Order: sequence, then C-alpha cells, then structure tokens
Amino acid sequence: MRHPKVLTTSLAATLGLGLAAALGVPTASAAAVASGAAPTGFAAYEGSAEDARATKAFHEAVMKSVAKKRAANPGAAAVTVVYSASNAPSFRTQISRSTQIWNSSVVNVRLVEGSNPDFRYYEGNDSRGSYASTDGHGNGYIFLDYRQNQQYNSTRVTAHETGHVLGLPDHYSGPCSELMSGGGPGTSCQNAQPNAQERSRVDQLWRNGLATAFKGF
Repeated sequence: MRHPKVLTTSLAATLGLGLAAALGVPTASAAAVASGAAPTGFAAYEGSAEDARATKAFHEAVMKSVAKKRAANPGAAAVTVVYSASNAPSFRTQISRSTQIWNSSVVNVRLVEGSNPDFRYYEGNDSRGSYASTDGHGNGYIFLDYRQNQQYNSTRVTAHETGHVLGLPDHYSGPCSELMSGGGPGTSCQNAQPNAQERSRVDQLWRNGLATAFKGF
C-alpha cells in the first residue's frame, strides 16, 4: 500500500496501495523479510502513472499460469486461481477472508489455496508497504507489510492486493466504498468489499481474457 511517487525499474512490475506515505503515516524503515522471504529481483514500483501497466502485467502473468494448467485439463468447468499462504502465516485469517470476499463477489474466477500455486502471499517489513508483483514469467506474489496492516484495516489491505491479481488497478482518489481506492480514504475506512463496478470488471476480465491467455499453450 504505497504512495504515488517515482518509478524504479528492473525486470519486474510491482503494485501497491499507496497508503502510509501518501497520508503522512510512517512506514517500516527498511525491507527486512525473514526466512521464507519474498523473492528478490522484483522492481520497487511507486509511480501512479504506471499503475495500469503494472496491474496488467501481474494479472496476465497469473492468467497465463492458470491457462497453462487448464490446457492440461481442458474439461475444468471454472477458472480456478491457486494461491499459497504458507509464507504469510500471520495473515492466514485475512487471506482467507479476502479470498472468500472475492469468491462470493464474482462468478468467472475462483481463488483456492493449494499446491502448484499461480501466486503466493508473503509477509514482512517493507518501507514500500504492501504490494503485488510479478517478474512477467508467471511468477507472482503479494507482499503484506506488518506495520501497514496494523494502521489500516488488514482485510481491506489484503482484499485490495488480491484485486490486483484479478486485474484491477489502483484508484487512490476513489471513495471508501471502492476497494481499489486503497489508502486514499484514510485509516478510518473499514470497507473490504469490492463495489458493483469492480465486481463486474473482474468478471469481464476473466470471461474475455482467458482465451487470449490460452494462446501458445
């Protein structure tokens, strides 16, 4: 949940909520993820101008991972995105709640925990806050920052970051009723539910986008 600021580039695209710094709230002083930490070599994305591009890259990486597995099992009835929460044990409750929120909000995609995941959750301290990232090769993760999740509604943080997996960009200027407004409405915002427009957009993306992801498999 980071603030719109500058873009630092490498091989990856990373997304954040833009909460703490944007609102003048101090964040953790440095990235210090313990054992089982998030992979290195991912870019630190902090530029709002790149939000749409970064979200698209993360969403498409997850979608291609799903499509590859579905190509091996073409009879599957639903689009299932598999995640692992094993590297974020402190946030198991919030992860479970956020995936339940999304599963009850949309019909064309379902999030389930399991082996051979399409993306992973991690936890730790990071001055950038919470974010979603991909290296563009089907490897993705959501990082949940400890301090930020103490300052803001943790289920909202987690559900917001999970929204990036499903293809939604940040929209910091939106109201509290909009999940992807992230930290824009401030720490008092407790809403962890996507609104009707966000639900509709996710369903549209997974209804129309998976066919494209199948190409090449």
